[in-house]
Amino acid sequence: MSADVISIPRAALHEQVAMRLRQMLVEGRIAPGAKLNERELSEVLEVSRTPLREAIKMLAAEGLVELLPNRGAVALSLTEQDVANTFEVMAGLEALSGELAARRITAAELAEVRAMHFEMLAAYTRGDLSAYYRINAQIHRAINAAAKNPVLTATYNQVNARLQALRFRSNQDGEKWKRAVKEHEQMIDALAAGDAAAMRGVLLTHLENKRDVVLEQLRREAAARAAGARR
Repeated sequence: MSADVISIPRAALHEQVAMRLRQMLVEGRIAPGAKLNERELSEVLEVSRTPLREAIKMLAAEGLVELLPNRGAVALSLTEQDVANTFEVMAGLEALSGELAARRITAAELAEVRAMHFEMLAAYTRGDLSAYYRINAQIHRAINAAAKNPVLTATYNQVNARLQALRFRSNQDGEKWKRAVKEHEQMIDALAAGDAAAMRGVLLTHLENKRDVVLEQLRREAAARAAGARR
């Protein structure tokens, strides 16, 4: 007995490469500002350069990668002011998503968000930050989808792409991660109650807390670099 060989369409291959490369960028395995070395990445991802280049173009369109003249592709690097400005916009988008979702979410959508929430809690209990972040992002996207506003969703996706790596890092402190989980529990309660004001409030707080954590991390890293340069 022999199995049929199923070829992977070209489009599917570069999308798979983009997914793996996106994870490397979000989780910091490729540092902000680092050049994406095509030869090394081809070896690590075990693909030819053609689908890799197509994947890089996808991530550039998302905002995770910048295509610079004479430098090629580099991982997005944001200044402290960039981060503050982007989180300010993102907090407003998340708050509006939550407010509208509380009014418009269906019973089936709420059940799906609850299921993802319990899955996320399991990842938190295991200390599995990678799985936690992946499910966390799915929950936020599901809340945005439940708002049922395609213009809001398009804007949300565009701005959120710039913050993915920073949102991942914001949960690396134990106490702050615990606080983020508590805020997610409050989101579920507000959604279930159809409380638009509470949902807006908790999402604003959630994003502002993440912003503060990220800015604190960036300042510590800048201070460490400055101290190292003085030695």
